[in-house]
Amino acid sequence: MCHVLIIEDEWFIADFLIELAEEAGATSIDTAVTEDEAIAAARDRTPAIILSDVNLQVGTGPRAVRAIMSEAGAIPVIFITGTPGDCKPGDPPGVILSKPIQRRLVVDTFRQLVAHLA
Repeated sequence: MCHVLIIEDEWFIADFLIELAEEAGATSIDTAVTEDEAIAAARDRTPAIILSDVNLQVGTGPRAVRAIMSEAGAIPVIFITGTPGDCKPGDPPGVILSKPIQRRLVVDTFRQLVAHLA
């Protein structure tokens, strides 16, 4: 179905997001734990959709997404964060979901966003 980039610095959350992306129909997945790793991963292979935390140990998800979109164009994004107030709506554009992660909400949101790509 599509290639996914997961930007998450907590490995156990990243593993869970990989599982959810696969359940939603992802055919390939890259992961990144820092802002710079995310940008590099997207340069290597442009994702069809991005799942991103907001606050990373090094950098932020929104800054990584803005940089990726400045090079690759608009990409659907789901921000999954424990601090939704740190994510300004529309900058960059994306859906904001709160942690703790709700499996069905993430999978359904993912499927809705990629359905618009077809």
